[in-house]
Amino acid sequence: MNDNGSDAQGDALLRAALRLFADHGLGAGHRAQSEAEAAFFHGDRERYRWWMAITRTLDRKLAVELAGRMGSEDFGTRSAPAR
Repeated sequence: MNDNGSDAQGDALLRAALRLFADHGLGAGHRAQSEAEAAFFHGDRERYRWWMAITRTLDRKLAVELAGRMGSEDFGTRSAPAR
């Protein structure tokens, strides 16, 4: 296994999580969770998955909680709430 390999998406995710933590401190996970939830209800799958990944990076328990409330982390594998 080569630990020196580059994972651009993983690096971008880590940078975004660290930036959010720098801006919001211990509340960063809740902020990311709120962004993911907003994206979910706006029907923006890509943005939901991005914010869910940031939430998971910062606080796995919050991500699991959100995925349970939204029906699925994969967004759309179960029916979404009616608008």
